[in-house]
Amino acid sequence: MTLPLDLIMFGALIGFILLGYPVAFTIAGVATGFALLGWMLGDFNIQLMGAMGQRFFGVLTNPVLTAIPLFVLMGVILEKSRIAEELLETMGRLFGRMNGGLGVSVVLVGALLAASTGIVGATVVAMGLIALPTMLRNGYDPKLASGMVCTAGTLGQIIPPSTLLIILADVMSNAFQQAQYAQGKFTIETISVGQTFAAAMVPGLLLVVVYCVYILGRARLFPNDAPAMREQVDQPSAKEIMAAIVPPILLIFAVLGSILGGIASPNEAASVGAVGAILLAGRRLGISTRLIVAATLALLVLAIAAAVLPVRLQRSDVTITGYLLAALYAGLAIFALVVVLRILWAAFCDGLLKASLLSTLTVTSMIFATILMASFFSLVFVGLGGEDRVHAILNEMPGGPAGALIFAMLFVFVLGFFLDFVEISVILLPVLIPPLILMGIDPIWLTVLIAINLQTSFLTPPFGFSLFYLRGAAPKEITTGQIYRGVVPFIVLQAVAVAILWLFPILATWLPRSLY
Repeated sequence: MTLPLDLIMFGALIGFILLGYPVAFTIAGVATGFALLGWMLGDFNIQLMGAMGQRFFGVLTNPVLTAIPLFVLMGVILEKSRIAEELLETMGRLFGRMNGGLGVSVVLVGALLAASTGIVGATVVAMGLIALPTMLRNGYDPKLASGMVCTAGTLGQIIPPSTLLIILADVMSNAFQQAQYAQGKFTIETISVGQTFAAAMVPGLLLVVVYCVYILGRARLFPNDAPAMREQVDQPSAKEIMAAIVPPILLIFAVLGSILGGIASPNEAASVGAVGAILLAGRRLGISTRLIVAATLALLVLAIAAAVLPVRLQRSDVTITGYLLAALYAGLAIFALVVVLRILWAAFCDGLLKASLLSTLTVTSMIFATILMASFFSLVFVGLGGEDRVHAILNEMPGGPAGALIFAMLFVFVLGFFLDFVEISVILLPVLIPPLILMGIDPIWLTVLIAINLQTSFLTPPFGFSLFYLRGAAPKEITTGQIYRGVVPFIVLQAVAVAILWLFPILATWLPRSLY
């Protein structure tokens, strides 16, 4: 009897990861071991390893994945610029006088930070240090308060721009192309980052609404769980609200608007976000607000004018007006560059620049090391017949496409207890998704369903990253058990959101179809 090496390989991967060894090395070690074992047993063609170099080169030059470092840099700079602190303080004062108001403010701030930073750990830690003690002082139930902080922090994975959505866009696009090749199509469609971002917008806002409705409903039924603020605080003025909310919203519009509007590629939009984050950080570093606003307006005018009235000096028919416009554009660019360099120098002297770059390099290296080794793992897994086995399992599921999709979603959910979203995305999904698409399931809708499912993995014990982040930042009176019990209702709410999206696929498909 032939050993099912593909299944044993997958089980071994989960087992070794649970031992706590670094993930990228674990994936590479398991893949190497089973490639050699399969070759010795005659179940693996060792010549497949010749494709490794091409696979790695494809990952490192992928125009979608190369946007990740700049998006990470944008988020890290914003996180270290104390944007979260200002937002939480202002929103808490705005909503705190109503039952459940502090909880609603935490969710709304989580949504704003998600759309501007997209970094779960930074958001959870910031709110754990600032909002959680405030809620406890005002009589909030510790379990509810912990659950809200953990859950609001995970919104960075479903509300674009997010690293998860960028990775999913690449994985789903490749799977969609494989499915079309299998169908014998010659005109191949792809799924872009812009489509993925557009598809996740409405479901992400749906999650925010579901969380807020739950918090307000629970505060109404059980007032002692989420009372109004006991501390006397002044209502924020309109100027204070605008100063806290408008800058991150403008950054969100600049990044998402340029992608969804087809003006910029993901790399270009990420560059816009990184420069915008540097300008926002200037306020914290003591740079004049007027100077920052002037530089921002200069870049905005430059972007609009260059699109409406482009100048091409290499042409022979350039008029004096063209030279004047070129001089104006150069002046605007130089002015903005000088301001950005001034902020970077202040950030260097403050230590913010070094810390931001170090965090960016650490996170980016972790992501790309995992993706590269997962590509190696997938090659061996497919060579051992794993892809054919997955196809067979899904095709034999009772209930047809719906049954196969339910099985796939449950499988991803269970793996989320043990594996990180990057590992699930780049190891499992490339073999799980093509047969589902071949069954007629809309790839855009499927992408959002999986994104919400993977977002839940941050909340599910024992290895939910959001739980660990909060455990490190929470006050001593908050126990690990309270954190674990606090996220349970929100995991159920995640399932409710998936059910709503299942019943109304148009929530995910309407916006990308309208824009593209």
